[in-house]
Amino acid sequence: MDNRPTHSLHVCVLGAGIVGLATAWQLHRDGHTVTVVDSARAGTGASEANGAQLSYAYVQPLADPSIWRQLPKLLLASDSPLKLRPQMDPQQWAWGLRFLAACRASVSHDTTAALLTLAAESRAGFERLVAQENIDCDFSTTGKLVLYPDEAAFAAARRQMDLQRSLGSIQHALSPADAVAVEPALAGYAPRFSGAIHTPGECAADCFKVCQELQRLLQARGVRFVFDTPVTRLVRKGDHVCSAETPHGPLEADAFVLALGSASPRLARPLGLHVPVYPLKGYSITLPACAAAPRVNVTDVSRKVVFARIGERLRVAGMAELVGHDRSINPARIHSLLASVRDVFPELEVSAEVNPWAGLRPATPTGLPVLGRLRGSPSNLFFNTGHGALGFTLAFGSAERVARELAASLRPVAAGPAACSA
Repeated sequence: MDNRPTHSLHVCVLGAGIVGLATAWQLHRDGHTVTVVDSARAGTGASEANGAQLSYAYVQPLADPSIWRQLPKLLLASDSPLKLRPQMDPQQWAWGLRFLAACRASVSHDTTAALLTLAAESRAGFERLVAQENIDCDFSTTGKLVLYPDEAAFAAARRQMDLQRSLGSIQHALSPADAVAVEPALAGYAPRFSGAIHTPGECAADCFKVCQELQRLLQARGVRFVFDTPVTRLVRKGDHVCSAETPHGPLEADAFVLALGSASPRLARPLGLHVPVYPLKGYSITLPACAAAPRVNVTDVSRKVVFARIGERLRVAGMAELVGHDRSINPARIHSLLASVRDVFPELEVSAEVNPWAGLRPATPTGLPVLGRLRGSPSNLFFNTGHGALGFTLAFGSAERVARELAASLRPVAAGPAACSA
């Protein structure tokens, strides 16, 4: 069935990370004229050096009942993978309280079901792009192992696995020996974990390369990019946003999609809109992948660190810091990631070039992204933000949903974009 809209609109996508670019791709496929605006360049925010895993079947939200028993250690231990630095920021406190309120079994169950459905849609969209356009992004389908440090954590993981399997995921609970059979590079670490959940169909890719390829493909098809141009405010007239103000002048369009990650609430707030998104800071390093590097994606739950093979490189990423919009790189966090590499893969030689990086994941308290229109928002303003650590995983499904809602909500603007003058 052809779901393309009967009317072509000019849509301005604010944000050139993977979520914004996937949105631009879908809108262009639907026949719209598209402009993409960003304060930097394509893929240079949270998309640049993220964990690289595409977790289509393993989507357990951070807001989970297990957080309560882990909370003292997570917040007080100096080497904790989760760090809170309280600030004079009402948004930080409000987000934290909503997050703790979401750490309930019923919320986690509903969120898991919703994310699995969205992830399946996203997988279809991304794999269609890879197949049709033959893009260069180090895409692989080697599967994923999630390692659990003790029997209590492994038992909880098996319960989550049963839930995800009931919703269609294909997963298996493995002993340490069975996990080593799947990924021999874990042989030296086998005595240090109690069990693993194996998802054979999981994937990995270089998100930054995908962003670069999407920019190339879109520019070749006539999509306009406006880089190094921050949007300072959205100008509203009645029920419409008529322009996005920038230091270089206004950008007008029939519709606007706000895909600016953790910066999205800043533009929504003056319009009287609450977007429950706050940054969770994460870190990564990228190493040359020698013969001792894993080929299967690995997540170590106790360290909250992921390992993903992307071509001839190994991406190691993790941590979650609720520290505001600070993107500076804490050397202690990089040393922690290096220690994880040496502990989990002791045979892997660590080079001097580790390419340290830090980025801000735009997270909602529940883990569900903010998609489409909000209550009380202008009729031509749509949101695509708040994906947390699953931005790459959910980008293409989210783009399709936002594009469908935009097509269903808007009608052609006979005289072009809404005028800002009285």
